[in-house]
Amino acid sequence: MRPAGMRRALHAEWTKLRTAPGTVWLVLAVIALTVAMGAAATVSCPGDGCAVDPARTSLSGVELGQAVVAILAVLAIGGEYSTGMIRVTLTAMPRRTTVLAAKAAVLSGVVLVAGTVSVLASLLAGRLILPGPHPSAGDGSVLRATAGSILYLALIGLLSLGTAIAVRDPATAIGSVLGLLYLFPIITHAVSDPDWQRHLEQIGPMSAGLTVQATTHLSGLPIGPWAGLGVLAIWAAASLLFAGLLLHLRDA
Repeated sequence: MRPAGMRRALHAEWTKLRTAPGTVWLVLAVIALTVAMGAAATVSCPGDGCAVDPARTSLSGVELGQAVVAILAVLAIGGEYSTGMIRVTLTAMPRRTTVLAAKAAVLSGVVLVAGTVSVLASLLAGRLILPGPHPSAGDGSVLRATAGSILYLALIGLLSLGTAIAVRDPATAIGSVLGLLYLFPIITHAVSDPDWQRHLEQIGPMSAGLTVQATTHLSGLPIGPWAGLGVLAIWAAASLLFAGLLLHLRDA
């Protein structure tokens, strides 16, 4: 991959993403919905505060914000497939691996910025709303929950991008990603065997990935915080690898 070619691809993908209809509104929606849901969760806590895990409660809006991230990621490539512009993109940049890498890098950058604002604002809202003592912002577990939540959103974006390339239809891709994220926990709870429930929680992209937000009672988690985020990273990597393979094997 030549540096000049990669720079051109990054510039092209950044231009397409920032000028696409709805991108700004989707980024703002990620921030607004994440903070709003987190604030609502903290307001519903009892008067003495969320003794279970105040940091994780404040960050619970990530569960809703990820849906908008998925939509943003799908539309970053799905719009090109629906309009046929993907042919122009691949003609101008024949190295399909470069196109995929540029799209992933630009999308990740945008989601990381939106995720950072969302997560920090959610934690601030939690400190303002929740009564009682709060864990220090410099506490290792809180820092891990903060950084992990931001990375979680970025990985959801990459998982969604790979799915959109594989499926090529925006509506189907969005449905597939949201189904994978939200139906997986429903299926897990429908299983009566506790061992199978634990195993499903360990491999589910959302259930495993969000364990990175936990700051208390870590021994009771189905999987360790960083290991859980690693499971989501595997899902995202597999999605991108499969998407890259399909880009090479089939026509635009």
